Amino acid sequence: MKWNHQASLRPAMAILLEPLINSSQLPLPPSSYAAVFQAFTGKNLLKQGQQLHAHVLLRGLRPTAFVAAKMVAMYASSGDIDSASRIFHSIRNPSVLLFNSIIRAFSLYKYSDETLQIYAGMHSLSLHGDYFTYPFVLKSVADLELVRIGKCIHLSSMKDGLEFDLYVGTSLIDMYVKCGELGDARKLFDEMPVRDTSSWNALISGYMKDGAVDLARELFDEMPTKNIVSWTSMISGYTQNGLAANALQLFDEMLRRDSELKPNWVSIMSVLPACGHSSALEQGRRIHRLARDEGLDSHPSVQTALVGMYAKCGSLADAKSCFDRIKPSSRNLVSWNSMISAYASHGRGTDAVRTFELMIQAGVRPDSITFTGLLSGCSHSGLVDVGLIYFDSMSSEYSVERRHEHYACVVDLLGRAGRLVEAYELISRMPMPAGASAWGSLLAAGRCHRNLEISELAAKKLFVLEPENCGNYVILSNMYAEAGMWDEAKSIRALQKSRVRKNPGCSWIEIDGKAHLFLGGDASHPQTEQIYLLLEELPEKMKAVGYVPDTSCSLHDVSEEEKEYSLMAHSEKLAIAFGLLNTSPGTVLRVTKNLRICGDCHTAIKFVSKIYEREIIVRDVNRFHHFEDGKCSCGDYW
Repeated sequence: MKWNHQASLRPAMAILLEPLINSSQLPLPPSSYAAVFQAFTGKNLLKQGQQLHAHVLLRGLRPTAFVAAKMVAMYASSGDIDSASRIFHSIRNPSVLLFNSIIRAFSLYKYSDETLQIYAGMHSLSLHGDYFTYPFVLKSVADLELVRIGKCIHLSSMKDGLEFDLYVGTSLIDMYVKCGELGDARKLFDEMPVRDTSSWNALISGYMKDGAVDLARELFDEMPTKNIVSWTSMISGYTQNGLAANALQLFDEMLRRDSELKPNWVSIMSVLPACGHSSALEQGRRIHRLARDEGLDSHPSVQTALVGMYAKCGSLADAKSCFDRIKPSSRNLVSWNSMISAYASHGRGTDAVRTFELMIQAGVRPDSITFTGLLSGCSHSGLVDVGLIYFDSMSSEYSVERRHEHYACVVDLLGRAGRLVEAYELISRMPMPAGASAWGSLLAAGRCHRNLEISELAAKKLFVLEPENCGNYVILSNMYAEAGMWDEAKSIRALQKSRVRKNPGCSWIEIDGKAHLFLGGDASHPQTEQIYLLLEELPEKMKAVGYVPDTSCSLHDVSEEEKEYSLMAHSEKLAIAFGLLNTSPGTVLRVTKNLRICGDCHTAIKFVSKIYEREIIVRDVNRFHHFEDGKCSCGDYW
């Protein structure tokens, strides 16, 4: 039988109201109404509260500050903040209790400026705050990041003898953390005679936000008692600081060490991006099953995180399935953006455009992230004219300001299509100085279309903007070598050696939930002998069906045979060979690479997919490539 809380409240309400309704002979004082307003608070009984308020007014009664405080709390809990404010301002001699009620109301509804104005009014009346006042005022200070005001309120709390009250002290720590004053937060934390878990959690979150991961872990390990917020703060912090492996390891430790501690939707949502970053599909699926078992997979934020996780792990079908399970009424901007970006990263530009149009039809307004995904999808799919139309409509139709990333997408869009002069002219017309992403897109286009002049322009800009990025030097050096400009090639290599240490290419593949990492030319893996034996046999098999090695990106001062050998030791080929050796026929291979896949590997993997009848998904630094039956999803447009 379903319990109707409003129906069950009616007898109790009747008992409370009876002496008021039947008091026509002897008028009751206004304070008698306080208990009824308090009973209505938090019960979503706004209509009944309004009727009682009308009853008070009809009797010509003027609420005292005590009754007004209960009325403010009732209206605020029902969502009528305007009525709560009017009642507060109608009282001539407000009490601390009344101030606390309106401060709490404004703070919870994120009216942070109004909260501080009310507190200032309270202060001007020489009324002292208590352990209820300060936490809500400090929350508003933290929301506005007004540390100077926060320090003044800290001083007031000291004068009122509340600095080391557990709730006030924790709120002060949280305020200092959110205002970026970690030193003050730690000093206060160390001085507190009594701390609760919230105090520890606030400081841990602050350290993680500031990138002080080791200090956060040290504090976490010292905690006498941990709750789900403690674990989630660490897991989320690891994820946000790019330490996906640590996040996944700690999530597993949480489940293993405390079987009674169940993850909530926030902890699930925090760990899923770590799976996506690591391309840990099996771990992601395991966490998805856990969320389903705990009844958490229906939460819109979890569903959106699942969309992103599956997309980044290379399973676009699962991403789409999770998106489709989000109720249309619950699809917010973040969920739409996740699906548009998923299609874009997989080179499905037409689907990205279709999803964007569905979002607009659903009445959701796009933001800058939306257009980054949309323009990227158009770029990877050759939808040049469509992309240009959307770029033009950003500010005129959707009031979205164009940023660096949008210009970079359009430079890439034009560059991939061979419209290099237009791409360069767009950079020249940018209202802000072009960043590394725009010049990098132009350099990549110059290399693809063998335009040395454009490539030189872009590379020289990049040598200034990101002097430690070795890829820019390699591209220009190889282009000089291809053109027979050996002195220039030698000069660029010398410049590279003096400035940077080359970032080694690496790839990894997940098999049975475990990631196996390979560096280019790696010989450290236990199965190295079998891997290289398979790779040595592979060129002949591929050449028999038309493969021609692409040695244009190899060093130009070694023999052709050495070039071909070095190509076969590229990290993605090692990972694929390992996958072929350790999975059953027909198993999909999913490989992640930290750099852009080279032309030869792209060609070779197409042949491997046909020879071994495998679907192979490679995620490089730019996008996903789905290889199957000798073809790639990018259509060689990359």
